Amino acid sequence: MEDLIEILKDLHADVDYDTCETLIDDKILDSFDIVSIVSEVDDKFDVAIPAKELIPENFNSAKALWALIERLMED
Repeated sequence: MEDLIEILKDLHADVDYDTCETLIDDKILDSFDIVSIVSEVDDKFDVAIPAKELIPENFNSAKALWALIERLMED
């Protein structure tokens, strides 16, 4: 998860990703950030995030995003 936090901090260093659970709801992450995250996750974890998984629930927190990555790595 540390690698994921680094990816997120590169986008917005001032956010506490360990506790924030409203990254999408509070408009901290926008569509450009999501595109960057998807690309970085693919590069770093060798996981392609399918379009059907591009929903706010999967990106509202680092924990939710990490759970998505773990789920996709298992498949």
